[in-house]
Amino acid sequence: MNSDDSQWEKEKIAVIGLGYVGLPLSVLLAEKGFHVKGIDMDASKVTKLQCSKSYIGDIDDISLKKVVDSGQFQATTNFDELTDVTSIIICVPTPLTKHKTPDLSFIMSAGKEIQKRLQKGQLVILESSTFPGTTKEVLLPILEQSGLQVGLDFFLANSPERIDPGNEKYRVEDIPKVLGGVTKKCKEKALSLYRKVYREVVPVSSTEAAELTKLLENTFRFVNISFINEMAILCDHLKVDIWEVVGAASTKPYGFTPFYPGPGIGGHCIPVDPLYLQWKLQQFETSSEFITISDRTNERMIDYIVTRTEELLKPKHSLPSAKILIYGITYKKDVADTRDSPTLEVIKKFKQKGANVRYHDPYVPSIIIDGHLFTNTELTEQVLSEMDCVIILTDHSIIPLGKILHQAPLVFDTRNVTSGHHGTSVVVRLGEGAEL
Repeated sequence: MNSDDSQWEKEKIAVIGLGYVGLPLSVLLAEKGFHVKGIDMDASKVTKLQCSKSYIGDIDDISLKKVVDSGQFQATTNFDELTDVTSIIICVPTPLTKHKTPDLSFIMSAGKEIQKRLQKGQLVILESSTFPGTTKEVLLPILEQSGLQVGLDFFLANSPERIDPGNEKYRVEDIPKVLGGVTKKCKEKALSLYRKVYREVVPVSSTEAAELTKLLENTFRFVNISFINEMAILCDHLKVDIWEVVGAASTKPYGFTPFYPGPGIGGHCIPVDPLYLQWKLQQFETSSEFITISDRTNERMIDYIVTRTEELLKPKHSLPSAKILIYGITYKKDVADTRDSPTLEVIKKFKQKGANVRYHDPYVPSIIIDGHLFTNTELTEQVLSEMDCVIILTDHSIIPLGKILHQAPLVFDTRNVTSGHHGTSVVVRLGEGAEL
């Protein structure tokens, strides 16, 4: 491949991993005029994309069809397509193991596939969220097995993704892009590409700085959400309404950022990224006490939802014989994303205690939890009236609140969506300190 700068005018880009990050990025690049090869090992996903069927809420079928029909975007499972591109962007998952340690298997697998086909002049950018040092200490050694030299024969950079599923306020290209290179030339090459895509690119001194930027952003939210969840529990004991207190504190024009309680922290990034940082810190025989405490608080919140429900059901019902309906199992409102959703753990806890638990979520027709298949329960008046308790865990905009408040005998609201609404149900909100 000729790495002459003239080649960059009609650049071909490969995006590895077509999930919540890779697919929106692929469509954006295609809309910007780049020829994009989207690579994913999941053949069913690739087949859907080839038929212009999106499985990501942020990408509609019409937008997808435009870039597919124009030939600007092609989905494939064939890694040999990497030999014909100038840039490769890695957007694979970075989950935790069952021991809460980093699982870099997807990054390493992608790196090995690239290494087999790495061409002179190619740029590789890692976007997957991970701990400081991953780009240089994990990915770079794999790529160097090709015999090519970084900064001279190929270029390597890190630019952590900032995708926020369901966010209609900020388009992907409007979110500033942090970027660091392994060498000065690596950073220059990556800047040259991303400045054609994003409104603002924020260069930093190293790939480690770029990696840590993402972890700082999400650890900030992790700590503060965990803290406000703890405050909600304390407010139940103090008989003070946490929602009223947060609202009042939010009137201060400086020095306070409002966070709101809920059933726990979900999504791929916020509950995961801080633990990546914690794992890295342990290599230096240190740790973050804030992350440790926040992780425990997040786990405690799951148990508290179950325990609080058990308290609310007494003395009429015991949990093993109770009929419970969960409204909302996605980790945030108005998306179909259940990754690390705290609701899944809540359902597990209820099942372990013998409760008859069902769910309703307009975005999730069915889901397997602990090997058990759950299907979406229709919210009929009969179903609601038969339940002993309806628990609102996700505040989807289309929640039929009126029907729930007039048909369910008891509603446990963890998202404050029932505030100011009335019905015949007994309603208890998380952190309002009310007694039945």
